[in-house]
Amino acid sequence: MINVDISNVWGQISLPGLLALEHEIFDAHMALTEGSGAGSDYLGWLDLPAREPTPEIWRIKEAAGRIRADSDVCVVVGIGGSYLGPRAAIELLQGPGRNIGRGKGNPQIWFAGNSLSTRQWNELCRLLEGKDFSVIVISKSGTTTEPAIAFRSLRWMLERRYGTDGANSRIYAITDPIRGALRQMADEHGWASFSIPPAVGGRFSVLTAVGLLPMAVAGIDIIAMLAGAMEGKEAYDLRSFENPVWLYAALRNLMLRNGKSIEVLCGWEPGFRMFGLWWQQLFGESEGKDGRGLFPATAEFTADLHSLGQMIQQGQRNLFETMIRFDPPELKQTIMSDIQNLDGLNYLAGQTLDFVDEQAFQGTVAAHVDGGVPVITMDCGELTDRKVGELFYFMELACGISAYTLGVNPFNQPGVEMYKRNMFALLGKPGYEQQ
Repeated sequence: MINVDISNVWGQISLPGLLALEHEIFDAHMALTEGSGAGSDYLGWLDLPAREPTPEIWRIKEAAGRIRADSDVCVVVGIGGSYLGPRAAIELLQGPGRNIGRGKGNPQIWFAGNSLSTRQWNELCRLLEGKDFSVIVISKSGTTTEPAIAFRSLRWMLERRYGTDGANSRIYAITDPIRGALRQMADEHGWASFSIPPAVGGRFSVLTAVGLLPMAVAGIDIIAMLAGAMEGKEAYDLRSFENPVWLYAALRNLMLRNGKSIEVLCGWEPGFRMFGLWWQQLFGESEGKDGRGLFPATAEFTADLHSLGQMIQQGQRNLFETMIRFDPPELKQTIMSDIQNLDGLNYLAGQTLDFVDEQAFQGTVAAHVDGGVPVITMDCGELTDRKVGELFYFMELACGISAYTLGVNPFNQPGVEMYKRNMFALLGKPGYEQQ
């Protein structure tokens, strides 16, 4: 179980204030599990964790095996939840530099369709030169502008390189089980395909084929990840403040009610940055509506202590931090002695890097608390495939409970469509000319 330490929030909130929220948290959790809250058609993510692999999981592993065997590169096309979840898991577990030196048997994984940048596209084209590649395209509809443009171009590249039949054998579609443009294309061309459950929204889809197929191609043990999520599902069904999910959801709402408008999720690993962006979408799209919600921001320490650190320490007192910690790895790195000691580091000679990291963490918490910033700490234990599965489920459950406590529907995103309507009108898309 993930341990949530709230010892550094007192003074900003009170124990009576926390206890007074217990009935609201209970009701929100009950609304999720009973399906009585707003958006209850999108609760399928609650049932995704599994102790034993399903036939769908074996199909995913088989497809991943084919991609690993015949491709130097796998291009994952998607945006939002179709992109952030798998990339978050891959970089958290394998590091942001995991593509270096990879090829057939353990392919590089690049992501496309998450922007409209010509420079990004040109870079991807250079990365694919002389490489065998496959494409995983993820979209419920198949018509979302950014991934649709990227996928159309990648299909052309595949057909030019491998011919029509060869291209079709290298395309893997993850989409709606019945309807939509991508489903129609997959059925017509005979692409290997997997379904996004209709009851699972994009930002809650990381434990479906959306996240699991790219993860399996990367070599992540998706069976262990689902088992970790199942362990979380069982552990976090506890209906009291002994449940760390309850504590986190309650503290977020209390902070907002007490004038905090920003939550900064802080990781202490460079590979955590994409997980922070996944979390940012999860909470931002789920809670940011009806004029409500915390603004979710993310930071990577210690790097961002040298950029955002000043603002956090002495800026407006409208934020709090949630810090995610993992146990250090088994392989240690020891700081050497230097006879000249011009850098003045000999006082650390013989210490391990993780020891220094721990003191930086402790010193940062103390400094920020002294500066008036409440700090929640989540101790996740060992960084493994299983633990990341548990962490995904923890955050999704906390998001649902927190949003219901806030009084909003966690599963819609009406504001996302506004920029699209304006863009389509400017582009001259049929049906949008008068908008």
